[in-house]
Amino acid sequence: MSSFANALKQEIARVARKEMKDEILALRKATTAHRSEIASLKRELQSLASLLRQAQRAVKTAAASAEPREAAPSSRPMRFSADKLATHRAHLGVSQAQMAKLLGASALSVYKWESGKVQPRAAQLEKIATVLKMGKRQAAAQLEG
Repeated sequence: MSSFANALKQEIARVARKEMKDEILALRKATTAHRSEIASLKRELQSLASLLRQAQRAVKTAAASAEPREAAPSSRPMRFSADKLATHRAHLGVSQAQMAKLLGASALSVYKWESGKVQPRAAQLEKIATVLKMGKRQAAAQLEG
C-alpha cells in the first residue's frame, strides 16, 4: 500500500507541475511585457524631463532678455560721474554722512563713489539720480524729516 500511495503522490505532483507550467508561462510573458512597458515609460519620462529643462532654459533666457528691453525704452541708464556727485553734494552744503542718509547708503559708500573707487549699483543709481535733481530746501527737508 505504501507503493500505491507513493505512486499516487507522484502522479498528483506530475499533473500539478503540468498544470502549473502553463500558468507560469503566462505569468512570465506578462512580466516580460510589463518590464518592457516600464522601460519604455522610463525612456519617455527622460525625454519629457529633457524637454521640460530645455523649455525652462528658453523661458529663463527669454525673460532675462525681455527685461532689459522693457526697461530700456522707458528710461536710458544713468551715467555715473563721481565729480558730479561730489559737486552736487557741495552745492547742497551737506556732509558725506548726510548725503548717505539722503541716498539710503553708508557714508563709506558715498566716499568710495565720490573718490571713483567704486561704481554704484543700478538701484543706487536711481536714488542718486533723484538726489541730483533735489534743491537745497528739498534736501534739508528730507534730512530733517
